[in-house]
Amino acid sequence: MDRKITRTKSFRDLDVWKLSIEIVKNIYQLTNKFPNSEIYGLIAQLRRSAISIPSNIAEGQGRNSAKKFKQFLAIALGSPSELETQLVISKEVNYLTERDLSPLIIDLDIVRKMIKALSISLK
Repeated sequence: MDRKITRTKSFRDLDVWKLSIEIVKNIYQLTNKFPNSEIYGLIAQLRRSAISIPSNIAEGQGRNSAKKFKQFLAIALGSPSELETQLVISKEVNYLTERDLSPLIIDLDIVRKMIKALSISLK
C-alpha cells in the first residue's frame, strides 16, 4: 500500500523547485541571444530540458503519494544532465561563453543534489 505524503508544503515551498525556476529564467535569458536559426534546435531543447525540472517536481508533489513523487523526482533528476549537455554543446558552437556556462553548471549540480536528498527523504 502506498503511503500518502503530508500536504504541509506546496511544491512552491520547495527550495529545489525555486532554484529550478531560476534556472529556467536564466536559460530563457541566455537563449534569447542565440541566432534565430536555432529556434527549433538548441533553443527549444534547452528550454524544454530546463522547464522539465520544476515541472516534474511540481507534478510529482501534486500526486500526493510518496511513491509517485519519487517517480517524478527520478524523471526530474535526468533533466539537469540533459540540460548540462546541451549547454556544453552551446558553448562548443560558440553560442555561450565559459562565463555564461559556469554558474549554470554549479546550479545544476546543486539541483541534482537537492533532488536526490528530497527523494531519499521520502523513504
